[in-house]
Amino acid sequence: MKTTKSNLAFSRRNFLKTSALAGGGMIIGFNLFTACKTEAKPSIDIENLNFNDFNAFIKIADNGYVTIFSPNPEIGQGVKTAMPMIIAEELDVEWDKVHVVQAKYNKKEYTRQVAGGSLSIRFGWDALRQTGATTKQMLINAAAVKWGVDAATCSASKGIITNANGETLGYGEVVKEASTLEVPENVKLKKPSEYTIIGTDAINVDLDKIVTGKPLFGLDYKAEGMSYASVLRPPAFGQKLESFDDTETKKVTGVTDVIKFGDKVAVLASNTWAAMKGKKAIKAIWSSDEKLESTENHDKELNDILDGNDFTIRREDGNVKKAFTEADKIVERTYDSPFLPHNCLEPMNFYADVTPEKIHLVGPIQTPQWTAGRVAKLLERKKEEIELEMTRMGGGFGRRLYGDFALEAAEVSNLAKKPVKVVFSREDDMTDGIYRPAIKYRIAASIKEGKITGYHLKEAAINSNMYDLIPNFFPAGCIPNYKVSTKSYKSDITTGAWRAPYTNFLAFAEQTFFDELAQELEKDPVELRLELLQNVKNTTDDKIEYSGQRMENTIKLAAEKSNWSENKDGVYKGFAAYYSHNTHVAEVAEIELKDGLPVVKKIIAAVDCGIIINPTGAINQIQGGVLDGIGHAMYGDLSFKNGKPSHRNFDTYRLIRMNETPEVEVHFVKNELSPTGLGEPGLPPAGGAVANAIHKALSKRLYKQPFIKELQNSKTEVLG
Repeated sequence: MKTTKSNLAFSRRNFLKTSALAGGGMIIGFNLFTACKTEAKPSIDIENLNFNDFNAFIKIADNGYVTIFSPNPEIGQGVKTAMPMIIAEELDVEWDKVHVVQAKYNKKEYTRQVAGGSLSIRFGWDALRQTGATTKQMLINAAAVKWGVDAATCSASKGIITNANGETLGYGEVVKEASTLEVPENVKLKKPSEYTIIGTDAINVDLDKIVTGKPLFGLDYKAEGMSYASVLRPPAFGQKLESFDDTETKKVTGVTDVIKFGDKVAVLASNTWAAMKGKKAIKAIWSSDEKLESTENHDKELNDILDGNDFTIRREDGNVKKAFTEADKIVERTYDSPFLPHNCLEPMNFYADVTPEKIHLVGPIQTPQWTAGRVAKLLERKKEEIELEMTRMGGGFGRRLYGDFALEAAEVSNLAKKPVKVVFSREDDMTDGIYRPAIKYRIAASIKEGKITGYHLKEAAINSNMYDLIPNFFPAGCIPNYKVSTKSYKSDITTGAWRAPYTNFLAFAEQTFFDELAQELEKDPVELRLELLQNVKNTTDDKIEYSGQRMENTIKLAAEKSNWSENKDGVYKGFAAYYSHNTHVAEVAEIELKDGLPVVKKIIAAVDCGIIINPTGAINQIQGGVLDGIGHAMYGDLSFKNGKPSHRNFDTYRLIRMNETPEVEVHFVKNELSPTGLGEPGLPPAGGAVANAIHKALSKRLYKQPFIKELQNSKTEVLG
C-alpha cells in the first residue's frame, strides 16, 4: 500500500548553529531545508534578529527560561502555537515555561518561506523535532562535562538534567557551556508514547492579546510619522486611468498628499477616515480598449470549452473512449461554480518606509520572502536592503499570498518619501480582490454490468487549470479507464488560490456525482466508495497521491460515528469523502425539514491527519473549514457585469450566519504517522455532504453553487 506523500519528498536534515548570548544564554537556530544557507550564523542581539519561514530559534536564559521563536506566518491556523510545541516536546521543557515570539523574516540567514497549502506542520515536523532533541542533547553533554561523567549516563526532563548519582542541573546552569560544544548528529527522538506536550490541549499563545485588543494584527501597527493611504483603483477590470481631478480631495481635512502611480491614485492623510473620504472625492475618468467582461460571457466561453475538444490531458489510464462505447449506460453531469472573494475579516493592509538606507516593511503576509523580492525588483533595490516584519493575520485563505498591497505601500512610500500604511476598505477588498476562479466541470462515467468502467472529468476554468496533482486524487486508480482534461479561458479578472484551491469546488462536483452513480447502481454511497478503494489499496502507481487504506479507515470512522446505517425519523444524511492537502477527510451531513424546508443541523467529520499536535487547535481548524465550506456552497456568489463585481460589501454579499451554523463533531483516526495539514482539508467535502443530504430530503440534485439559487428556483428556501 502506498502511503500519503507526507514528508518523504523533502530532506529534513537540520543545520544547527550556536552562539553565546551577550546577556548569558544560548540561541539555537535551524534550517528546515538543505537548500538553506548552512553557513549562516544567528546574531547575538536577539532583539534585532530576523527570522524567516520554516526556521525557528530557541533562546535559553541562565535561569532556564525558554523563548521559542515561531517562524511561520500565523493566519489563524495555529502554527504559532503548534510549531513551538513540537520543539518544546523534544527539548523536554514544561510548556508553561515557554514563551513564544513571532520571528521576523530574514533573507540573509534563510532562503525559503511561505505559509499556504496547509504545509507548515507537514514541512516542519521532522526538523522541529530534531532541533529540540539536538538542543537537549547539547545541554546534557554540557552537564556531563561539568560533572566529569559520560553523557550516556545522564538524562533530561522538564528542563532538569540528572546523572546516575542523582545530581541535577537546570538547563540555565549549563547553557553557557553548551553553546561552546560541537553540535551532535543522530540524536534520539521521542516515541509518540513518550510525548507529554504533543497531543495535549494548548491554549493559543496569542489568546490574551486577541481578547484584550493588544497590538497584534497588521491594522494595529503604527509608526512615528506614518501617513495612511487609501488607493483609488480602476472600478472595472480592464479599465485604465485616463485623467483625474483631485481639487475636492485636497480640501478634505487631514489629507496631505495625492500621488498617481500607474493606473492608481493614492490619497495620503493623517488618518484612515480622511484618506478614504479624500479618495471618494477624486473625479476620475477611466478608459477601456476592449469590451469589459461579464459573467454572461464567461458562462458561454466555459460552456464552449466543455463542448469542444481542445484540452490538455492531465492523466489518462486505459481506454476511456472504448469503455464509453461498450457501456450499458453513460451518466454525464455538468457543475458550475462562481467567482468568490476571500472576505478576510481584517482587510488588506501593509506598512512601508522606503529610505535611501533600507526598506522597512511590516504587515500581514503569507509570502514574506517572495514579497520582499518583488518589492526589491519594483524599486530596483537590493534584496539585502529590505527588512520585513510579519504580523498576525485576521484571515488569509490564500488572499495574502499575493502581496499586491505590500507592493502598493512600498511604491507609494518611495514616491512620497515618507512612511506609509496602505489600508483597504471593505469595498476595496471585495472589488479589487484576487478571486476564486469561476469553474465548470463536466463529469461522465460509463457503467457496464453493474460496474463503473470509465470516468472522464473535464475542467473549464477562468485563468486557472487544475494542479497537476489533482488528477492523481480519488478516484484515480479506482477506475480502470480514467481521464482528466483541462482548459482555461484568459481573463482580466485577477484570480488565484482560495482556501483549498480547486478542490473546494471539485470535491462537491465529484462527491455528488458519485452519489448519483451509487443511486444508479442501487448501492449505498458509502459502500460504493469502499468498493472502489479496494482497487487502489495495493497500487504500485507512485503518482497516486492519496492512500486507499487511510481513506477507507476515515470513511469507516465517519460512518461509525454518524450511525450511517441507522435511519432516524426526520433526519436526512448525506455523505462525502475527499483527500486534499495531504489529509483524508470524510463527512456526514444531517439535515432536517422545517416547514418542509431543509435545515443543516449537524456535520460529523472523520479526519486522518497523522499525529495530532494540539487537539484543541486541530478541532478548531476542521470546524472552521466545515462551516466555511457549507457557507460558501450555500450562499457564496460573485458575478461580474461590464468588468465590475456584483457585490461591494457584506450588506449584499451573503455569508453563513450564526443561526445557520450547525454542530460540527470531529473525530480523528488514531495513528503514529507524520502529521499533515488541517487548515484546508475540512472544507472540500462539506458542500458535497450537504448537497447529498438535501437530495435525500427533497429528491433534488444540486449542480450549481451557491445552492440557494437552485433551491429558490425550485421554490425552496434554506432556513436557519
